[in-house]
Amino acid sequence: MDSVIDKAFAAALYGDGHEGLDTGASLLAAAPGADPELRRRGEEFLRRAWRDGWQPADVVRLVRRDLDEAHVHLAVSLIRAETAGYAHLPPRWTAQLADLAPAGAAAPRPRDRFSDATVHLELYRLLLRLPRIEPVGPPPGDTVPGPVEGEPRALTRIRALLAKAEATGYPEEAEALTAKAQELMARHSLDEALLAARTHARDTPGACRVGVDAPYETVKAILLDSVAAANCCRAVWNEAYGFSTVVGFPADLEAVELLYTSLLVQGTAAMTKAEAGQRAAGRKRTKTFRQTFLLAYAHRIGARLAEAGEHAVSEAAAQGVAARDSLLPVLAAREVAVGERAERMFPETTTTRVRGATDGEGWTHGTAAADRAHLPRRPEGPALP
Repeated sequence: MDSVIDKAFAAALYGDGHEGLDTGASLLAAAPGADPELRRRGEEFLRRAWRDGWQPADVVRLVRRDLDEAHVHLAVSLIRAETAGYAHLPPRWTAQLADLAPAGAAAPRPRDRFSDATVHLELYRLLLRLPRIEPVGPPPGDTVPGPVEGEPRALTRIRALLAKAEATGYPEEAEALTAKAQELMARHSLDEALLAARTHARDTPGACRVGVDAPYETVKAILLDSVAAANCCRAVWNEAYGFSTVVGFPADLEAVELLYTSLLVQGTAAMTKAEAGQRAAGRKRTKTFRQTFLLAYAHRIGARLAEAGEHAVSEAAAQGVAARDSLLPVLAAREVAVGERAERMFPETTTTRVRGATDGEGWTHGTAAADRAHLPRRPEGPALP
């Protein structure tokens, strides 16, 4: 059956348009015995993607953006099957696999063989054309097993607090929950930095990718950049593939992911509420309003996060000469290490001009929403030697 697969792939995967896809799908539809090999080839494409720097969440995000739900379901099924063959998976992969789709989720309605083959070939064409990207961790198979550790207790508490802040309908309660989460976040980061310095641990910056989805992806990337900068990280946006790569130390990467997600949820909820008020008043320029709202929200959040970061360092240094001498050099050294890692990963970057901030009401409401987020006073810092 390999010859059938090869002929179908030659027709469908190495050209553009539907004619080749139709030819390939017809060949596969007429050869039921080729189905196991067709699926095996899909897993091969995934292994190539892993070697080229892609991770499961990246692939599914791109499939969801460019294709249909049937392709997403097929991609998830292939990823689950392919990754099940590894004794150990790289860091973050287990969480990504758990988030892709519920295990055993219902498949789309059964299709005829021609339609099913077409879905396979369209997905494989996308996988085949994935370029090499900057890796943010080892591919499966290169992972060296280490001690099995659970999530730090601080992060578990932070996650729970932010979830409650997003769910409550009371602004005062959300403010208090976010304040506590931010306090724990900053304390955890400083504790990790000082522990690494005291023990001379070979703690080096890592990286992760965070999805930045349409619509208004430029503004969302700006918000993520602000959150990353405030947490001693660097963010580089890849517009073509819908994600930003965040470079930083592990504890700070966790903080960025958690805080960005929470702020985006809170900002979107505030935008929806403000937009409803605008519509009730007879306004119809909802797209312009949303774009400007989110840009103002990101701009104001960035300023407030920067102020909070400076305040945290000042409070920690105010503990005394020993605190200042211990903390500031550690933070400076980690900042240099993050910058060097980011430069190695992305030696060439460009800037993006943001357009669309033309709605005065949107800017006012967006700024007010950021102010209502009431980013809390940073903690006094951990106990320093």
